[in-house]
Amino acid sequence: MLQLRVARTRRTALIGLAAALAVSLTACAESERESGGGQEGGTLVFGATGAPSNFDPFYASDGETFRVTRQLFENLVGIKPGTAELEPELATKWESSPDGKTWTFTLREGVNFHDGTPFNADAVCKNFERMYGQTGAGATAALSYYWIENFGGFSDGANPSLYKSCSAENPTTAKLELTRFTATFPTMLSQDSFAMQSPKAMDEFQANNVKAQGDSFVFSEYARLHPTGTGPFKFTSYDEANGTIELARNDQYWGDKAKLNKLIFRVIEDETARKQALEAGDIDGYDFPAPADWDSLKADGFNLQIRDPFNILYLGITQKNNPALKNLKVRQALAYAIDRESLVKSVMPENSEVATQFYPASVDGYADDVQKYSYDPERAKQLLREAGQPNLTVELWWPSQVTRPYMPNPQAIFGAIKEDLEGAGIIVKPISKPWAGGYLDQVEVADAQLFLLGWTGDYNSPENFIGTFFGTTENQFWTSGSPWGQQLATAIEDADSTVDAAEREAKYQQINRDLMSKYLPAIPLSHSPPAIVVSPEVQGLVPSPLTKEEFAAVSVSSPE
Repeated sequence: MLQLRVARTRRTALIGLAAALAVSLTACAESERESGGGQEGGTLVFGATGAPSNFDPFYASDGETFRVTRQLFENLVGIKPGTAELEPELATKWESSPDGKTWTFTLREGVNFHDGTPFNADAVCKNFERMYGQTGAGATAALSYYWIENFGGFSDGANPSLYKSCSAENPTTAKLELTRFTATFPTMLSQDSFAMQSPKAMDEFQANNVKAQGDSFVFSEYARLHPTGTGPFKFTSYDEANGTIELARNDQYWGDKAKLNKLIFRVIEDETARKQALEAGDIDGYDFPAPADWDSLKADGFNLQIRDPFNILYLGITQKNNPALKNLKVRQALAYAIDRESLVKSVMPENSEVATQFYPASVDGYADDVQKYSYDPERAKQLLREAGQPNLTVELWWPSQVTRPYMPNPQAIFGAIKEDLEGAGIIVKPISKPWAGGYLDQVEVADAQLFLLGWTGDYNSPENFIGTFFGTTENQFWTSGSPWGQQLATAIEDADSTVDAAEREAKYQQINRDLMSKYLPAIPLSHSPPAIVVSPEVQGLVPSPLTKEEFAAVSVSSPE
């Protein structure tokens, strides 16, 4: 997990040189363990791939920020640990009107924010009015990305909004009014950006006081120093110079108290440095270990847990700069040319699966009878001849300086696809750019002809996958103004607006069939399971297919 549909990379790994940092902080790590050992669950030190953007989840869209804020804040609805299933969190139950536009949430009693103020229906409405009322820099996609993607516009009325109003019926009953039905509600509220925050703290420390400064932002005192939620951990400090974020157990938490006394996130941007820090005992775990290291980490006694795959890697196709790619037969030829079975077995990590459509089988609307594209280079050559493109030349883009859950080794994936395409007689011109240094930007403006990209689901919904990819004609790199681009976007909007669940399921299945036969705007490649690794002293970690781990149930025992 950028603030755009093409690459919502809230989980982007910030690549850099941090080996020296890992070494220099060894003594500090040992001190932290000594202070935490033997009490409850001790102290967990987790290696983060990059620094958080800030600590106000509403203004965030990246995984490293959410990894921290998820421990501090809670949502009305949550995700059951280890699954993608919805469960109660700060709301114990919810029900909707028959038209799906009015939702009534019954709230958990006896819950306080970290500052001691009560969580109640009034707090819920103040949170939603704060989100809806954003202005200036706060109302831009760079900061309010998830609001714009899920709710649309703000209170200024410049753009339509899904949100209409919120009312506190009584302290334990909040009513949300929507402007239309959407099948993604209330599941969308499980996303980290929609966490409940203390209205008192947001007012006192001016949470909305965020200003643009060049290509970045200056955040409020609240977002930097006083994030205040209801979660099992409280914010203690952020030493930006040393890249260390410290949280402490919330002893007034409404539910089961966290086992850890302290939870520390240490920024170590380089993957090799993170592995070395784990091996040296400087940290207790880190995320997204390279698949090439899995066997050695397990052999050395570390607890490597492989998540269930809930993502998609695809070969994107931009039709703008290569007219040949507008021909469906050419796009089908590309699909037949790629040996996805071999790709999964030889390049992707253990337990990866070949993708036949644009989301995993666990998501509603998955169709078992979509058109399949088995590896058939001769069929690819025939289709190219029929399309008048026997000597097709394409640019194939791949990103450097990055590893993603769905794309753990971009160069190796690129190499396998290039070899397959050339085996079908296609002339391939390789282009590589750094992930955050031109690759994503140029994909977004449709400069890349063929490109590697993917997505990890935020929650279990077809809209979160195919709606993100194809649900708007703003993504001209997919459709290049083709008439079917609007047809596809309209079909997705219609399915999402269908109240009857069985009818909605049938519509999504048909969309998936059409995507793979009539349109083929990209080529699904694989679903791959990212791993997370911790030391053998760490107990209770439940890996999440959404990469949304919570650390309240984790403990760290003293090594023997």
